[in-house]
Amino acid sequence: MIATLLALQATVVEALPQEVTSAAAQTVAPGAHGGINYWELMTKASWPVIAIVLLLLAGSFISWIIIFRKARVFSAANRQADEFESRFWSGADLGKLYTAATDRNRKVGGLEAIFESGFREFTRLREGRRLDARAQLEGAQRAMRTTYTREVDQLERNLELLANIGSTAPYVGLVGTVFGIMVTMHDMINSGEQAGIASVAPGISEALFATAIGLFVAIPAVWAYNRFTTRVERLSVRFETFADEFSSILQRQTSNDA
Repeated sequence: MIATLLALQATVVEALPQEVTSAAAQTVAPGAHGGINYWELMTKASWPVIAIVLLLLAGSFISWIIIFRKARVFSAANRQADEFESRFWSGADLGKLYTAATDRNRKVGGLEAIFESGFREFTRLREGRRLDARAQLEGAQRAMRTTYTREVDQLERNLELLANIGSTAPYVGLVGTVFGIMVTMHDMINSGEQAGIASVAPGISEALFATAIGLFVAIPAVWAYNRFTTRVERLSVRFETFADEFSSILQRQTSNDA
């Protein structure tokens, strides 16, 4: 079987036109001298392809900025949540925790912000003495839900842009490829050259370069979006769980006061 395939391959190679074998040799040669010259592919491309590649590179730059910033945001959010839960469940006085949460020299977010808003509203309604225990608890829960929504919105900020870059970059690269092929065909017709790999291959390579850039932009953006979306879901569940547990603590406190 192998001998038959080798004989068939030799027959096909001998039947190929000379220009095809020459183009193949020219294609292999760059690999032997260090690979494809991507800068040359870009500089020799037509202006629509260059414009699309520059647009894709700008999208890549923006997506990487978002990726690095969101990575820091989620790392800080998890660290702050761990630290606050450690202090909260250590039996610390709620009043002292609230005083620390309202310190203007610190940036409060996540679980601590939810606690601060709920405890502030609960204390305000409790000191007013105009509402019963149930109304006081419901007021604290509404305040915590509002803060929860705001905190989750902060975590999700710019993720939509990251998703748009990841989903559209391959298609933008494909548009560049189509333009590149159209320009190559148009130039070949105007020059009167005989259609063959030797005359078409350089233009096709330049056109496909746009698709490669599109995938280069899209893959990290899509991966990061999926990763960050999962982290948002985990933190949101953590926020909800804490709000429910803190509501139970406030409910027990109102029951004891009654």
